Amino acid sequence: MVLVKICGLMHSEDILAVNTAGADFAGFVFAPGRHQISLEQALALNQLLHSKIKTVGVFVNEPVAEILAIYQAGAIDVAQLHGKSTPAEITQLQQAGLKVIQVFERQAIDLTSMADYLMVDSGKGSGQLLNLKAIPHISRPLILAGGLTPLNVRQAVQLVQPTMVDVSSGVETNGHKDADKITQFIQQAKEEAIYEDTKRNNPTANTRRSLWKRLWRPVYS
Repeated sequence: MVLVKICGLMHSEDILAVNTAGADFAGFVFAPGRHQISLEQALALNQLLHSKIKTVGVFVNEPVAEILAIYQAGAIDVAQLHGKSTPAEITQLQQAGLKVIQVFERQAIDLTSMADYLMVDSGKGSGQLLNLKAIPHISRPLILAGGLTPLNVRQAVQLVQPTMVDVSSGVETNGHKDADKITQFIQQAKEEAIYEDTKRNNPTANTRRSLWKRLWRPVYS
């Protein structure tokens, strides 16, 4: 089953949307940009978040001490690192109890990374979809991000078979999170993952896609 992260959450309405739709991870952006929030905002939003949804802090070349302070305040469970991160910095975060996502632009994935998850993105904030066929199939946990929408996430899951898909602007309307798009995105991603898993185990599953469409439902309320 593919996991889904909804990133760039800023408002209580965003949290209600991911709770209802059944996201697996919620992303809080601490790096400069239009989705940036403060520690205080993240803590307040965290209070509204379903306990089963893990929180991810998004950082760009942030000092380890600053990331740890946010983690120790109880705002995040996972650190998503853009920019340059050394193996020592990643290890330091992990030793403190954080899971770490290291982000690589386009297909330049470093399989020697110490991170728990490897994310391939089309470039910070570009909103462009990657060349999905060029992304290598790897045995390590892989997160696919960049340019995903409810309309293309099914194909992305089918072609790449990632551990997780990550979306922000792809579930927005006029710059704000759209609850309907969030629900559609998660449903499309999960349904395709169920279908692909079933097809591998049962070659006749092609004739029963409608059955598997009914198996997944939002789980949080």
